[in-house]
Amino acid sequence: MKNSVENHKFYGIDFTSRPSEKKPLTCAIASFDGMTLSLDQLIRWAEFEEFEKALLQPGPWVMGIDFPFAQSRKLVENIGWPTDWSKYVSLVGEMTRTEFRALFETYKAARASGDKQHKRTCDKRARSQSPQTLYFTPVGLMFFEGAPRLLKSSVYLPHHQTAVNDRVVVEAYPGVLARSMIGATSYKSDNRRKQTATLYHARVKLLEQLTERSNAVFGFNTNAPLSLADDPSGDELDAWLCAIQAAWAANRNDERFGAPSELDPLEGWIADPSLELCGQSKGST
Repeated sequence: MKNSVENHKFYGIDFTSRPSEKKPLTCAIASFDGMTLSLDQLIRWAEFEEFEKALLQPGPWVMGIDFPFAQSRKLVENIGWPTDWSKYVSLVGEMTRTEFRALFETYKAARASGDKQHKRTCDKRARSQSPQTLYFTPVGLMFFEGAPRLLKSSVYLPHHQTAVNDRVVVEAYPGVLARSMIGATSYKSDNRRKQTATLYHARVKLLEQLTERSNAVFGFNTNAPLSLADDPSGDELDAWLCAIQAAWAANRNDERFGAPSELDPLEGWIADPSLELCGQSKGST
């Protein structure tokens, strides 16, 4: 890892659209000693207020957050939003949750089956959901709650804004990192009836694979306790994975934080090494 980021703090946040005591935002805080990224602390926020305060902390730091920062260009253009990230996110920030949901539902209702919810290029490559999704894992609502808060905080978003500062936030997605380590094996569940020993062993395997393969995959070692596997929801582990993705992206701050050169600034990118090479062929899915 470059010397320029050795004094940085790294944060990984497992995000939710409705934080509560039962399902808080989970934040992993990590440090780097020149060779190893170490998990120092896990904290939980039951309200957005603490998240907002974290975004305003003095740098230098890099944070990876698990929600889609942007919508697809197809949706933005079809809806008639400005084709500038800051401008359309500002419009979203003026909406109520009910208005935002109604806008997306109305858009879907008028479109043919199979062409209702669109994915960004990075969603296709990461095999993640459409950022329009409002149900089950409602990443569309995470975008609604998260993106305007990022804009308001004036953090540096490498793929969406040109104003640079030392509070850097990148879009993370722990699912794509986990697949690179243990394949499509499930490793977590919020449903208590599905929190099985099989999922626990998958989390242990994921942590073991990180220990063995981190240097080859990310360019630095990682150090976190196996007790992360004890959280059956996977929120603590996902926050750690987001911190790793943030550190990997920071190591590529001369290379667009790991994003391809043809990146669409309206849509952004997900920080993960498994997407770096496939990002070189424009338009692949």
